[in-house]
Amino acid sequence: MFERRRKIGVAGVAAFAATALLAAGCGSSGGSSSSSSSGTGASVSGAVATIANLNGAGANCIYPFTGTQCYSVTNYEDFQYLMVRPLYMFGGNSNTSISVNYPLSPAAAPVYTNGGKTVVINMKGWKWSDGTSVDANSLILNLNLLEAEKTGYAGYTPGLMPDNVVSYKATGPDQVTINLKQAYSSIWFTYNQLAILTPMPEAWDVSATGAKAGSGGCLTDSAADGWAKCKAVYTYMNAQNKDTATFGTNPLWQVVDGPFKLSSYNVDGNYTFVPNSTYSGSPKASVSELKFQTYTSDTAIYTALKTGALSTGGPNGAVPSTDLPPAGAGFIPPSNPLASAGYTLQPSYQFAIGFAYINFNNPQYGPVFKQLYFRQALMELNNQAGMSKAVGRGYAYPTNSGVPPYPKSQWVSSDMTENGGQGPYPYDPAKAEALLAAHGWQKVGGVLTCESAGTGAADCGAGIPKGTQASFSMAYTSGISTQEDDVDILKSGLAQAGIQLTADGETFDTLLADTVPCTPTQAACKWTFLYLGGWLFNGPGFEPTGEALYQTGVPSNSGSYSDPTMDSLVNATHTSNSLSAFDAFANYTATQVPALWMPWGTGIQAVKTGLHNVTQNPLLMFTPEYWTCSDKTC
Repeated sequence: MFERRRKIGVAGVAAFAATALLAAGCGSSGGSSSSSSSGTGASVSGAVATIANLNGAGANCIYPFTGTQCYSVTNYEDFQYLMVRPLYMFGGNSNTSISVNYPLSPAAAPVYTNGGKTVVINMKGWKWSDGTSVDANSLILNLNLLEAEKTGYAGYTPGLMPDNVVSYKATGPDQVTINLKQAYSSIWFTYNQLAILTPMPEAWDVSATGAKAGSGGCLTDSAADGWAKCKAVYTYMNAQNKDTATFGTNPLWQVVDGPFKLSSYNVDGNYTFVPNSTYSGSPKASVSELKFQTYTSDTAIYTALKTGALSTGGPNGAVPSTDLPPAGAGFIPPSNPLASAGYTLQPSYQFAIGFAYINFNNPQYGPVFKQLYFRQALMELNNQAGMSKAVGRGYAYPTNSGVPPYPKSQWVSSDMTENGGQGPYPYDPAKAEALLAAHGWQKVGGVLTCESAGTGAADCGAGIPKGTQASFSMAYTSGISTQEDDVDILKSGLAQAGIQLTADGETFDTLLADTVPCTPTQAACKWTFLYLGGWLFNGPGFEPTGEALYQTGVPSNSGSYSDPTMDSLVNATHTSNSLSAFDAFANYTATQVPALWMPWGTGIQAVKTGLHNVTQNPLLMFTPEYWTCSDKTC
């Protein structure tokens, strides 16, 4: 259930992000559950913090300018952000904030002038670990790459940055000025546009191994030569990004401006970080080593917690809900099964939605999924409330829109609160069967079959031949027991109407390879449902306005959903600060079902009592630079 996609993901995406949840707060010493983070605690030198990784779901991309196959919380927040900071960080060492965090960012707050059409960004003068400055040139290098290879970057949305930019240039050693084609909401542009940018060191402006820093020429490139130099840099850097065996030794990745640097790496998920002694921000890392250790499943991680082998479950190690008593008020467990092992517990709330991608470009079933009545029926056969109670044990809740229902915020719209929070299409198998029958579907040999082809009101719909059987497959993340159990419940629900569902468990990294949008003639388009878990709104959209997931043609729109009304409603949120404009978009995602909504949940993290100042925020920002240890193996 708790897969994480950034912006991608989600998701992102988040999009959708790898597995379970990020580090949660450590309560006061003692064995009871806690909802508050610990104090700073006494810090010892040479302390090592050990964190769990799930096999096949560890970080496998290190360059922060890649496609959807890399766009996950595991690769960005849990890995890259420790080494290289984006232009603006969001959230921080807090369990409540979903706002921009300027103190943790290498740039000061943007200044909007000219009625919202000009943005001035002032860098703070941080240093890269090779002694060069995190300055205007660092940002220009990223902007040039975006101009040259925008379609190769998962954070790109057609029509938005860089398409909505008239010009940009360095207007001082530490200042960049961007002129826009129109006035935008300053909140939206900061949260959903500037948030996709990451300053890059001169050492990354190369197109060959061993080349001198800056020799790639991307910093001074332009459209005059078709961005040829930047394209060459992009090609080379992405090749290095795919060479995972050298992540721990490649000099490129040792040039960092974040609080940590990578000291060793294994693609299986075993890797170690050490403090970056030249980090310009605050606080400086206290732990001497941050070790990620691989386990085969969430069950294996829980076993390690029971023996006290981990400092915290970490990004991939929330306590499985099956090992907890049913949730009490506020999703807090009433007792702590890990108290004797020396852990406290804390809920980890997330600004996220759960869903499975629907493949609207599936060569056989795409026309079926394009029928709104069929998507409505799928939701009425989808017992999210049952999943949340039986599998999530009360720590989960239904998703019914492209906007997170938790934490409660101004973004929750009227349609989202219908039917006790189930949205406009609550679980109702009888209603779903009647709806399908009214559109020409009948059970033939126990399988739902189109018996009335055509486009009339009582027909199956355009492009659906008579005899088409509703026999689908769902690829889901292996190793996550709650997700497998949810798919089983969905399978049973669909079967009530004669819809067959085959479940196919794959590793998270394998599933990410299928997230690239495709055309109906491609072999890769044969999947029907792709369940990575969901999407965390932590970039490129921190304001959940939908352009990363639902606009036509965007890279993270893995199911190729396309609707001109949706495009228009999303665009309206870019220029208006009115909640009515946002609510119109949110309600439309609830009624149109652009994805198969699935439960999302509150994770429960275990944190050793010797590990202090550990908290989390709803954006799953991972900030172990705040951690302190009261013993060497905290």
